[in-house]
Amino acid sequence: MPPTTVKIFSGTSSLYLSEKIAAAYGQPLGSLTVQRFSDGEISPRFDESVRGCDVFLIQSTYPPSDNLMELLLMVDAARRASAKYVTVVLPYFGYARQDRKDKPRVAIAAKLVANLLSAAGASRLMTCDLHAGQIQGFFDFPVDHLDGSAIFIPYLDAIETKRLVFAAPDVGGVARARSYAKYFEADMVVCDKHRKRANEIASLQVIGDVKDADVVLVDDIVDTGGTLCRAAEAIKEKGANTVRAICTHPILSGKAYENIAGSCLEELVVTDTIPLKHSLPIIKTLSVSELFATAIRRIHTHESISSLFIN
Repeated sequence: MPPTTVKIFSGTSSLYLSEKIAAAYGQPLGSLTVQRFSDGEISPRFDESVRGCDVFLIQSTYPPSDNLMELLLMVDAARRASAKYVTVVLPYFGYARQDRKDKPRVAIAAKLVANLLSAAGASRLMTCDLHAGQIQGFFDFPVDHLDGSAIFIPYLDAIETKRLVFAAPDVGGVARARSYAKYFEADMVVCDKHRKRANEIASLQVIGDVKDADVVLVDDIVDTGGTLCRAAEAIKEKGANTVRAICTHPILSGKAYENIAGSCLEELVVTDTIPLKHSLPIIKTLSVSELFATAIRRIHTHESISSLFIN
């Protein structure tokens, strides 16, 4: 049997990143046209044959929800065009924060999205730094969950620090912060927060010693920046030397840019899974393009991707 051909396509919201991934992979993006009816209805069409190909569809599903609908239609179109495999590449998996019933009468949006991708005909999912690792269990096909540490650890290695301490901005991020602390053989602290409602913090306490330390806050997303800035302030008040943050997905909604600009953060390091709406001197962006391109190549050749994880 001849080897299958890889074809990489991009949705409209992630074209900036898809071009970098395709360039790192070593081939141009496939041709795809996304038309819209006058009422806004989306109609994607592949402008080249995908019959018998390994198709990779790149699209982050950050708001608005049109991004998700466009992706589902792209998957359906690829399946109906007789693609051999359809791998959905979600640099940022939206709706992942709604992953359980923590209150009565609420939806589990992450599971719903998993069902929708399955129904559309996806063969595989590739994503990075899910809000909760157990979301992988919502899918009935393989999930390649890439780790942002492969991007952030080399960056942190190059920073000069006297006493490095990693901090979890909330209890849910303890495992993520602990993995960095273990790699660097550093201490870890936890910020215990209590919310009144979504995006509004009632109280926050720092558990652990940060005096004269260079602290790195670790999180998967930064939305309004309220938790991150409040945690940085509390850590600084406890005697920390510097406070910086690393967050994979820069949602940065509401007053996020205003909050970050007025915070005591030394810098905020993010990736390009979501495009920045504005630029700030303290926000530094690292690219995940090489990481995803390498993963695409190894999946196509049926090689292990475990070496992409830094343990």
